Amino acid sequence: MKDKVVIITGASSGIGKALAFAFGREGAKIVITGRKKEALVETSNELTQQGIENLPIVSDVSVEKDNLSVVNQTIEKYGKIDVLINNAGVSMRAMFEDCDPEVFRKVMDINFFGTVYITKYALPYIKATKGSIVGVSSIAGYRGLPVRIGYSASKFALNGFLEGLRTELLHTGVHVLTACPGFTASNIRTASLGADGNSKGETMRDEGKMMTSEEVADKILWAVKNRKRDLVLTLQGKMAVLLNKWLPSLADKIVYNTLAKEKDSPLKR
Repeated sequence: MKDKVVIITGASSGIGKALAFAFGREGAKIVITGRKKEALVETSNELTQQGIENLPIVSDVSVEKDNLSVVNQTIEKYGKIDVLINNAGVSMRAMFEDCDPEVFRKVMDINFFGTVYITKYALPYIKATKGSIVGVSSIAGYRGLPVRIGYSASKFALNGFLEGLRTELLHTGVHVLTACPGFTASNIRTASLGADGNSKGETMRDEGKMMTSEEVADKILWAVKNRKRDLVLTLQGKMAVLLNKWLPSLADKIVYNTLAKEKDSPLKR
């Protein structure tokens, strides 16, 4: 990763922030984006203190022109793009029948279209360097989750986009990675949207028993360096993917019963 230029969306916290440090410690020049200026500047300062060259850009991935601006500013400063990590994302937690359809639109705009926009504008530069495009997806992109239907739909769409793009680029030298963490200790659950579209502000799971953001970042770094096609993390995640493929009816019951045990779950037990 020495002197590689790496763009990471949603990098002011959680997995994105951990990715910035993981790639930065390998000698990469890091472009970090996020909507919240204060958090982004704080992360930038922490990276600088660790001797990691970085460029913070305030950007909302759901706004197309913001993504074009990120690419233009990166090229203006560094002249190339080697790795694009589409990490920015938002979750939701509500029963479908109670959920405002606008929540689905917001989740899709961030998780899916945010990736489409910046990948579109960065692609010519990544083709020039024969670099990598990474989508931070989820096990929810392989197995639909109740009470998180909008989130699952966005990740299924992301997985399909990455698979199709990988195939289109098969003979270009561009590497496309679909990275699917399992439940990870990050702020995505506290920032998840409720039925009305507002952040719930609390987690419904025991964060201490989950894979850390740093562990996920190290695994993604390894997968990029080794140009892997897919990365499915945690034993629970791997079992969910396999079980859903071969025994889908059983998977329905196991997933339902597992998520029904969450704090304040609307699912009946």
